[in-house]
Amino acid sequence: MKTFNEIAPSEIKGNPIRMIGQEWMLITAGTPESFNTMTASWGSFGELWFKPVCFCFIRPQRRTFEFMEKGDAFTLSFFDEQFRPQLNFCGSRSGRDTDKVAECGFTPLEAANGSVYFEEARLVLECRKLYFQDLEPARFLDPAIAKNYPKKDYHRMYVGEITRVLEHFTNEMS
Repeated sequence: MKTFNEIAPSEIKGNPIRMIGQEWMLITAGTPESFNTMTASWGSFGELWFKPVCFCFIRPQRRTFEFMEKGDAFTLSFFDEQFRPQLNFCGSRSGRDTDKVAECGFTPLEAANGSVYFEEARLVLECRKLYFQDLEPARFLDPAIAKNYPKKDYHRMYVGEITRVLEHFTNEMS
């Protein structure tokens, strides 16, 4: 079993643009008894309302959306490059049709906030929902943004307070 160390959000190593946009993450919502996860490559984290926060975006037809709406907690899990095939799988399949976690061989663990993260992750952000808002096409200032929505299935944006950060512990002496 992997060992995780808790670190402060301000101690997160890495560039969030690269981490989210190129390496991707899993957004997981629900409880250990019933949850769903999805791959995301859009989002951010930083500071808002004097709190460390993350921003994630979920389309309403995604199964994870249902779990985000029901609960107050979720996690963002980041993985090493060796897990790219599993992240591709979780981004291209619906949790309504397949058990993505079993198919990927991930080991779900209960987060302190009651949600779920994965033992295989290298970094986990445990989050508490603070705010949500549906994206409104009338507010797009750059008309090119609309090309991301040919089905007019606009994302809901969630702002979550980062309540705990877990970093995979690597023992250099091993």
